[in-house]
This record gives sequence, structure tokens and C-alpha cells, in this order.
Amino acid sequence: MFTGIIETIGVVRHVYPFKDNVRFLIESNFKDELKVDQSVSHNGVCLTIEEINEKGYVVTAIKETLLKSNLGNLKVGDSINLERGMKLGGRLDGHLVQGHVDQIASCINITEEEGSWTYEFAFEATEEDHIVVPKGSITINGVSLTVIRGDKNNFTVGIIPYTFENTNFKEFEFGSVVNLEFDILGKYVSRLLSQRNVI
Repeated sequence: MFTGIIETIGVVRHVYPFKDNVRFLIESNFKDELKVDQSVSHNGVCLTIEEINEKGYVVTAIKETLLKSNLGNLKVGDSINLERGMKLGGRLDGHLVQGHVDQIASCINITEEEGSWTYEFAFEATEEDHIVVPKGSITINGVSLTVIRGDKNNFTVGIIPYTFENTNFKEFEFGSVVNLEFDILGKYVSRLLSQRNVI
């Protein structure tokens, strides 16, 4: 479980395709604090540390993960948002994030305000997916954010300077593909309501 508060930005140092999977070597400034079997959020995707060496650590994204996230687009030199699992008893500064990406979205507009930025994203939505709520929580590339405006297929979020500088949001441009994880509470409510309608 994560909070959506990014600890650091890592760098992809190697990409190893293996059958339907892809292994990544990630360079990170908290590499020496990690251990094998630990879970780390990578652009919002929970992956298990398999190996640690002098260059970084290795994780594997399986086919299902590659189909539902932007990890398959990563290239050597790309930056990636990283967060270690939350500690029980610690402050929950973001919101409850599972690290289970629901789908991808595309950046369709970036507006620079006076001291902040507004980003707009579009995604393919069904009635069950439509759980983007204004003033509700959403996770983009592992970052816990508040929805400003939301429609069936698009929504906007505001980015403060700290988030801009300390995540890979500063590298987004028109067409950038990002990972979305909808709020877990919203997903449970949506599922319960859909089952009630069926009955």
C-alpha cells in the first residue's frame, strides 16, 4: 500500500525484454535502503525488487502490467516516479494507493498558471469506470492528486511547483501517456452500485 507521495525520481538504466515480460534496471538514490522482495511503486505500478547491484535494482513487469500501464513505453534514460510502501503508524499525506493501475490516459492540455500548472487528461471510460469525482482523489504516475474538474472521458488536476519539480510531471507534453489508479473507495462504491442495479 502506498500514499501517492513520491519519494524520489529514478532513472531507467537498462531494459531487458524477456518473453512476454520486461525487466528494468532502475537507478535510485534510495537503492542502498532497499531489500529483495520489497515492493516499490514505479509510476504508480507496484513491482517487487528482485535483485540489487552496484548500478541499481531490478524489477519485472509482466504482460498484464505492460498492457495496462505505460511501463512498456519506458526507454533507457527515462525518469520514473518512485515510492516505497507506506509504514503503519505513519502519516497518510496523500490517499490510500494500491499500486494497481486501472488504465492509461493521455495528456491533452497543459496550462501554465501564475505559480502553478493545470493538466488535462483524457481516457477511455465505460459507465463502470466513470468514478472521477471533482475534489476527489486520483493517482497519476503514482502521484496522489485532487481532481479539479471531471467529465466522462477527461479530467483536470492542478500541480504546485514542488510536485512539478520533484516528479516526472515536468517532462509531460501533449500526448504523454500516464498511468491512472482511481480512488479505491470510489471503485468499491461503483462496484456495489452496479451489482445493486443488476439485482
